[in-house]
Amino acid sequence: MLALVLSAAEDDGFVPPGTKDFNLPPIIEGVEWFTKPVLLVMVSVVLISVFFILSARKAAVVPSKFQFAGESIYGFVRNDLAKEIIGHEFMRFVPYLFTLFVFILTNNIFGIVPFLQFPAMSHVAFPYVLASFSFFVFHYVGVRKHGLGKYLKDIAFMPGVPKPVYILLTPIEIATFFLVRPLTLSLRLFANMFAGHLLLLVFILGGEYMLNDSHLIMKLFAPFSFLFGIALTFFEFMVQCLQAYIFTLLTALYIAGALADEH
Repeated sequence: MLALVLSAAEDDGFVPPGTKDFNLPPIIEGVEWFTKPVLLVMVSVVLISVFFILSARKAAVVPSKFQFAGESIYGFVRNDLAKEIIGHEFMRFVPYLFTLFVFILTNNIFGIVPFLQFPAMSHVAFPYVLASFSFFVFHYVGVRKHGLGKYLKDIAFMPGVPKPVYILLTPIEIATFFLVRPLTLSLRLFANMFAGHLLLLVFILGGEYMLNDSHLIMKLFAPFSFLFGIALTFFEFMVQCLQAYIFTLLTALYIAGALADEH
């Protein structure tokens, strides 16, 4: 199906979606930075704030639907991510992890919401900024607990390792803590959102193109392209939730490692 859609590009001028579809024009002419992804991020902040204010506004022993939904999300992050991974010091990190999870999840889900249909995290700048925050948090926590000297020493010279091994291990550990972790944290989120949205565009736009094509066989294949697009939408929802979970989980793991006696 995908091959059929792409082969049509060579025959009848169908232009398959690509990176250009992620470079959106500014919403207000002359204000170059104010694009759809920026607007979606702003909208997500408002939606998240309103939702959790409403869910906590009239808290009761028997929770309302709003209260139950808000408490369920909070409880999941608090107990399954923060408490289980970080340990007895977990409470002071719950606000950050909770905010991180909800913010990423909301902006990911925008990719399958009708009329919005764009995951803000498919623009790599947003994952980079979030990874930078996590990078700062877990290094700050480690330095605060162990002191700068001991923290850096434990990173560069892992305890219990034979000294000759440090020749190879030390550069790897330094690169891992200061370069690989923030890069992989951000690029994993970006790549999954980018690829997922691109696939949805291929099948939905490809189905529309085949439906309007003059050849009967192309029209017959159009419904299958739309069906693949619908199936991918459900799969993409699962990936969107999973990526928000993984980003928050890894952040909690990095914080836990920074707090450990031998990190």
